Amino acid sequence: MTKEILITGCSTGIGYESAHMLRLRGYRVFATARKIEDVERLRQEGLEAYQLDLDSTESISEALDWVLEQTGGTLYALFNNGAYGQPGAVEDLTRDVLRQQLETNLLGWHELTCKVLPIMRKQGYGRIIQNSSVLGLITLKYRGAYNCSKFALEGLTDTLRQELHCSNIFVSLVEPGPITSKFRVNAYEAFKANIDTEHSAHKEVYAAVDRRLAKKDLERGNDPFTLGPEAVVEKVVHALESKRPKPRYYVTFPTYLFAYLRRILSARWLDYILRRVSDDENK
Repeated sequence: MTKEILITGCSTGIGYESAHMLRLRGYRVFATARKIEDVERLRQEGLEAYQLDLDSTESISEALDWVLEQTGGTLYALFNNGAYGQPGAVEDLTRDVLRQQLETNLLGWHELTCKVLPIMRKQGYGRIIQNSSVLGLITLKYRGAYNCSKFALEGLTDTLRQELHCSNIFVSLVEPGPITSKFRVNAYEAFKANIDTEHSAHKEVYAAVDRRLAKKDLERGNDPFTLGPEAVVEKVVHALESKRPKPRYYVTFPTYLFAYLRRILSARWLDYILRRVSDDENK
């Protein structure tokens, strides 16, 4: 039986790698992306692709209808992956900027998942995989919006997993740390577009970070533990093919480390370490 999977955020990085690797593994992959030029590129590469904007109810419904038309109404798995990071100090996040972060990273995923669940219930099986982050486990300075979206995703997903117990629909969280992708590039663009650095109490910090980022390869980052997106796909495969998929899959050493430290350290000591990590990362 060919297993169908719908993946969001396939233009680059984890979604792109997942689409191609799962297709080679025998899955029927439906790759989606927000921009039509990315959809066309994915089609030229041999993927079944469609435009899906997570900020739009109409786009979500249209894309899912298209997938179900191709499959005859079935869908084995959904991999919610499309997201972006909005940097900036918490006090510099306007209501609209924070709302936009949640629309894309949380509410769009929730809406798509809720539309998929009746299909999986009817067929009697399914897999839902949510691509979270180490920043759904711990926080770092100037990442409040992204932290917020991933912490909320973790809570919502844990609740969903409990509610689907004994339904034969399995729900898993994948929690990567630093992964090679254009995530940092897109985050930097969001920072420049949405944060008023000139009138911020953090103006000097922003200026220093801006100077440092100009000298760095944002796609690679400066973390020695950065892995390629294929490391995430390995966990996705397990979540898709195991008879008892794990509730959580950690990816990269920092995720394992900080998950452990969160369990054993007091809030003060964890804050101290995370402040040092943030400061070192911005050097």
